[in-house]
Amino acid sequence: MKKFWQQFLVEDWVVVIISIPLLLIAGFASFLPSISIPSDLRSWEAWGNLGFLFVLALVALFAGNMLLKRPVKRLIGGFIFVFAIAALALWIAKIPVIKYYGFEAVFFSVIFGLIIRNCFGIPEWLKPAIQGEYFIKIGVVCLGATILFRDVMKSGSMGLVQAILVVTIVWFFAYFVARKLKVDRSAAMTMSSGLSICGVSACITAARVAGTDDKKLSYIVSVVLIIVVPMIYLMPWLAEQIVPLLTSDPIIQQEIAGAWIGGTVDTTSGVAASSEMAFAKMGDLANKTGVIVKATQNVLIGFVAFFIALYLSTKGEDGKSQKPSLGIVWEKFPKFIIGFVAASLVFSLCQSGEIFPDFAKSKLVETSLAKTFSQLFFSLAFVCIGLDTRLKDIVSKENRNTLYAFLIAQSFNIIVTFVLAYILFGIVKPSFGL
Repeated sequence: MKKFWQQFLVEDWVVVIISIPLLLIAGFASFLPSISIPSDLRSWEAWGNLGFLFVLALVALFAGNMLLKRPVKRLIGGFIFVFAIAALALWIAKIPVIKYYGFEAVFFSVIFGLIIRNCFGIPEWLKPAIQGEYFIKIGVVCLGATILFRDVMKSGSMGLVQAILVVTIVWFFAYFVARKLKVDRSAAMTMSSGLSICGVSACITAARVAGTDDKKLSYIVSVVLIIVVPMIYLMPWLAEQIVPLLTSDPIIQQEIAGAWIGGTVDTTSGVAASSEMAFAKMGDLANKTGVIVKATQNVLIGFVAFFIALYLSTKGEDGKSQKPSLGIVWEKFPKFIIGFVAASLVFSLCQSGEIFPDFAKSKLVETSLAKTFSQLFFSLAFVCIGLDTRLKDIVSKENRNTLYAFLIAQSFNIIVTFVLAYILFGIVKPSFGL
């Protein structure tokens, strides 16, 4: 029996175990005081929220390290420092103008970590708290609770078909281009996932499944968040120039524009800002369509991560295919993805089964709190990644090739998503009255 339980005392399973209390707290969010990342610290409530998140993350770190039999004596001093930097990044990301442009907390987390590492160095007392891999996996499991099946149904058949086609076509094209430019397999998978699905969250999830080096992950995330800024303005301008040439119906124009933007702008906040500008004088249909299409693509994170894991589990140490027996698949499959999928399934069933008190609302407090936890652990992780990265590692030739691959694939994404959006929302949907 002892040997049986021993197999669960590895990082992937420990992450799932530690995430269960976090998800239980999120599941009972309707009965708890409001818990969120504070946008300012001028009230006792804001400090209370920050203190609660600090204690929660500290307990998760200590409990996980104890289960993994890692030393915990020198953790607290380093963790206080890492948490302070992560909290600063989360606060900056809450500033309205920063939020509008789609810069997420992880961007500032890795920047601050890089500055500290490369300008001041890392003292010994800080090193035990630099556990980026552990924090990221907890964030991924919590992220699963924000992926609800009802979001797929909102977009209707056209939105779902577009999401599946865009993710599939763009993912494989981006991966093909990246590999041709000598980008390694895991980094190519991470970049392709971020570009084709939903930016940062997809990058992080795919990176943990594919085994992408943290330095390469931080670079890819930075590229995603920087490129999205011009895309926010480029896409509504392109939509207003091109779509009216194909149809004069204002409803169809807005739906095509929204679907186009939702499939090409890589962050959800970026889609919201960009689609709001498209055909704004006609109404908000472009904005609604864009956000729903993006939400549908977000749901596909789990499917893509699962298939990446399944594919890699059939590869031997030398990268060659081996017989995909159930034993091999189970041995190599990243177990924390089971937690991600289970969280999505349980929260979706609680919503559809009307167990959550606010099940009918468009935005649930339960998933909002799970997202807060996910953002917190992602921010902690990227502070650690920055603290563990030298700048010369970022400006390597392979990273430059990753940038070139991203730009080529994003250009392809703009074209193919427009074609699909026009066919589905401009031809098929009106023809069949869907």
